Amino acid sequence: MASETASNTTAKRASGRSGERSAATDEKSEPRESERARPRAKRPPSKPSMRVVMGNAVEELCDLLRCPSGSVSAIKPSDSGWTADIEVLELERIPDTSSVMASYRVQLDERGELTGYERTRRYQRGAVDR
Repeated sequence: MASETASNTTAKRASGRSGERSAATDEKSEPRESERARPRAKRPPSKPSMRVVMGNAVEELCDLLRCPSGSVSAIKPSDSGWTADIEVLELERIPDTSSVMASYRVQLDERGELTGYERTRRYQRGAVDR
């Protein structure tokens, strides 16, 4: 009797385990609610990312000034769009450390289009701010 009970218990455990395995297999084949890929929210076209705005700001300013590409040293959102500070090479000299650089503050609208700019500083490339 004890041996029958032990074998029944063992059989139940084995069948329960196989049932658990199939349930676990089913769970793995179908991703859970939290694991499912969620569609990414797309930004409306009127509000580009900061990376896009930075690229537009440099490209448009350098086109206007007819200078080689510049670099963005600061960018921040403003009430009317964005404000960025861009460093550009204005006059190339030899040695390179004597080249003339300039900082421009540019205003961009919410779409990242250049609406205005002003030169805020001119300096030699080798100069260090104090």
